[in-house]
Amino acid sequence: MDLSRIFLKDACPTKVGGQAIMEGVMMRGESRVAVAVRVPDGRIHIKTEPVGKMGSWARLPIVRGVVSFVSSLVVGMRTLLYSADVLEAYTDNEAETGEPGRFETWLAKKFGAKAAWNFAIFMAVLMALVMTVVIFILMPTVVINLLGKVTDNAVLLNLAEGIFRILIFVLYIVAISKMGDIKRTFMYHGAEHKTIHCFENGLEMTPENAQQFYRLHPRCGTSFLVFVMVISLLVFSLMGWPTLWMRLLSRVVLIPVVAGLSYEVLRWAGRSDNVVVRILSLPGLYLQKITTAEPTDDMLEVAIASMKAATAPADTPFIEGVCDKDGKLVEERRIRSTSEDER
Repeated sequence: MDLSRIFLKDACPTKVGGQAIMEGVMMRGESRVAVAVRVPDGRIHIKTEPVGKMGSWARLPIVRGVVSFVSSLVVGMRTLLYSADVLEAYTDNEAETGEPGRFETWLAKKFGAKAAWNFAIFMAVLMALVMTVVIFILMPTVVINLLGKVTDNAVLLNLAEGIFRILIFVLYIVAISKMGDIKRTFMYHGAEHKTIHCFENGLEMTPENAQQFYRLHPRCGTSFLVFVMVISLLVFSLMGWPTLWMRLLSRVVLIPVVAGLSYEVLRWAGRSDNVVVRILSLPGLYLQKITTAEPTDDMLEVAIASMKAATAPADTPFIEGVCDKDGKLVEERRIRSTSEDER
């Protein structure tokens, strides 16, 4: 792996981040979030919205990592669901996204369409969190608990649990990478990284310029998850090897601590370039080889449009609708699930 193509000398690290979504890319700038989706007719649909304001307490070390983790999870899930709604709306030119269920209809009538949408996001995030905790946090310690009959060495047992957790995570990534829709999402993930590299190197944002950059990036969320796996091993080891129920409880309680520490390590790694940082970043970078793929120029056009919309001047109006390649509104079109209460 040529690390000189990832840790670029002329790059100016920024706070811009992003996420691949269904047939598109979400970019998050200093003051706004932009979601860009390539719709079936080939045009680009973009929506921008302000970044939520946080109090000064949310910028404290460790705490900011927890806040960032929760915020990224909520924003990521919301934009993912939104991209699905956009594709469905443009597939059916009647602009309706299907008949809502009875519960959704009742919720919308009782509290409004926006409340129904927020409830859907809450449930999606909650389910994602529960599945993550059960599969990657609780299951490893339950399985490794069986080794307690072989050895009572706390160091070995915690090490075995950590290795088993990382193995499950890697196998999960490899498994989903074989799915057709996920493969395209991973291509958009590569487009997101190339576009951020292009932006941070001060080049004109065109598909041709972006294509010359590597698809891996040191601040990627994949690297964050690898740091979480490794740091959780270290933090959980400090608890020794108590009873199974105590371990299950401690693992759940310490999740915010692990997330906060992992964020600080990733933040430091993203702004530094030395031998230590490169060594620590290698596992996450190798995993990015699975979670990213080389994008097409069309995909880069979407990522670039999203970047331009997300980094527009603070006084630029927020938009929703069909846009050109520069992220400028051409035809306004609101998607029902998120906008009915805002009109």
